[in-house]
Amino acid sequence: MDQTLDPKARPGRAPEGLADRVYRELLAQIIAGQWREGDRLSTEQALAEQFNTSRPTVREALSRLRADGIVTSRQGAGTFVVRRPDPDLPRFMPLESMSDLRRVLEFRAVVESGAAALAAVAADDTDLERLRGALQRLEQAVQAQTLGVDEDFEFHLAVAQATHNRFFVSVIASIQPHMEFGMNLLRNFSLHRTSERVVRVQSEHGDIVKAIAARDPAGAEQAMRTHLENTRQRMFGN
Repeated sequence: MDQTLDPKARPGRAPEGLADRVYRELLAQIIAGQWREGDRLSTEQALAEQFNTSRPTVREALSRLRADGIVTSRQGAGTFVVRRPDPDLPRFMPLESMSDLRRVLEFRAVVESGAAALAAVAADDTDLERLRGALQRLEQAVQAQTLGVDEDFEFHLAVAQATHNRFFVSVIASIQPHMEFGMNLLRNFSLHRTSERVVRVQSEHGDIVKAIAARDPAGAEQAMRTHLENTRQRMFGN
């Protein structure tokens, strides 16, 4: 059954600290356009005064924004905005969740692309039937214009199962709450955009199945990596 996106339900969410608050408020200002790409942020001292906190707290918040690829620091020049996330993102997720989602996608890109490559070698007829069935159920969710979070997770789990390596299956199962939170976000987000986006996502899933069925490890690895990289871009931009 599809989940309703609940910002309070992010797995492992910790109580907000001072650096979290500065990070969230700076990010909100950037998303709102108060700071645009190429703009230099105020100095650490000025930001500390603005947020009534210390410079080390501001420094920690800026470090997180740098890790997210939103700002960059130039020695002797200051900190500059390099990327503005989609303005619609705050409608679907708490801003402090962005870093976690990016890290999960980075992790998935490494693990799942490797799983897809191995699946192209190890999958038997039962695995291929399971993958095609999962793809078909995803298509049915698309046609019904439902979120399809369960079907999406089922598809990625089927790729792991096709490796015949229980460690891939265990890893995917262990991060299921994080994966489903991101899938829920992206599919909520996509339903409010053009149908072309949903079609592209489904086409990427199809490419993964085709490469695995063709016994093409390099192609399967690239198809999965492309899918997850595109997922990151659909969420956060370049």
